[in-house]
Amino acid sequence: MDVSFLGGPQPQLGVGVVAPFDFALDRELWRWVPDDVSLHLTRTPFVPVEVSLDLARMVSEHETLDAAVQALCAVSPQVISYACTSGSFVGGVAGERAMCAAMVQAGEVPSLTTSGALIEALREIGARRIAVVTPYTKSVTDSLEDYLGEAGITVTGRAYLGLTRHIWKVPYRDVVDMARAAVVGATDALFISCTNLPTYDVIPQLEAELRMPVLSANQVTMWAALRAIGVQAVGPYQALLDPVARRGPAAMTGAADGPVEGVPGPTPEAAFAGPPAPPEGEPLDGLDPPPYPPDDTGGLPPV
Repeated sequence: MDVSFLGGPQPQLGVGVVAPFDFALDRELWRWVPDDVSLHLTRTPFVPVEVSLDLARMVSEHETLDAAVQALCAVSPQVISYACTSGSFVGGVAGERAMCAAMVQAGEVPSLTTSGALIEALREIGARRIAVVTPYTKSVTDSLEDYLGEAGITVTGRAYLGLTRHIWKVPYRDVVDMARAAVVGATDALFISCTNLPTYDVIPQLEAELRMPVLSANQVTMWAALRAIGVQAVGPYQALLDPVARRGPAAMTGAADGPVEGVPGPTPEAAFAGPPAPPEGEPLDGLDPPPYPPDDTGGLPPV
């Protein structure tokens, strides 16, 4: 059969992705990407270190980034994203900016990181007080909070799992339980950290229950990378991706000042209709919420 009349495959825009060696959620990234965009992934070299601040520093070294970016440039991406939250916040705000500069220098292509994309996304939705959920240990979670503080973001509550490996195996139910424990007090949004933590399907559920925008590491990475090339990320009802959806939680949390001209309010069918679930355990004033779960793995699979 002669198919030459078809003229070849549909032209594609390219997004380069530098991921840590243990990244297991390639498919999740693709779910935010429209059909006319292709992802080109490369991984950092393997190092025999568990998830920790040491690993975060190793996978974000400029020499490592330089090699990864040069490899990606062989397929001419329009933008390159470094898809690792801890690797891009471990050096603070200055470290994240230096990483972007190093990637641009290596490939002469616009570049961004997950942590930089997070700050951009928080500004987009007008959130300055957020709850944080992570699969990390306490020390890595503390480093994330330090990074956010440098950027002018207040962490109102947090929960973490204390894992050092196999993060991609965490089920959605544990993410939901952590979110319920972390959201306390006046909070503008929830952030679920770690690009190796599955979040795509749980975001709409949590936005409906908590009545606030819910951001995740992979979501903000893809949103920022696609926006950099003038493309809209796709996905179910998510406040970051849909300005109409955003009006519901923003109004409820005070993250926006009244209605925006030309933007309709939430419809009766909006997913934010349900009341928020009460937190499992209210922390004492001035203290962090305890990590979830306190002394067990919360039903996680064996690691």
